Amino acid sequence: MRKNVGKMDQIVRIALSLVLIILAYAKIIPPDFALAVYVVSVIIAVTGLVRICPLYKMLHKSTLREEPPKF
Repeated sequence: MRKNVGKMDQIVRIALSLVLIILAYAKIIPPDFALAVYVVSVIIAVTGLVRICPLYKMLHKSTLREEPPKF
């Protein structure tokens, strides 16, 4: 699959997933929603790490900049 997540998008996704995990672990998020928050944050982190977002693929969107040709 082609990568469609840019560098800044990747940083935001990983940071957001870490914040969500910390909030759930610190019990700031109600325990009823903690499992859902963990699952969502893992999905966000994985899409940030592999730089492929299935939702972007379905919407034909990309935040990845085109790289200039290398000589």
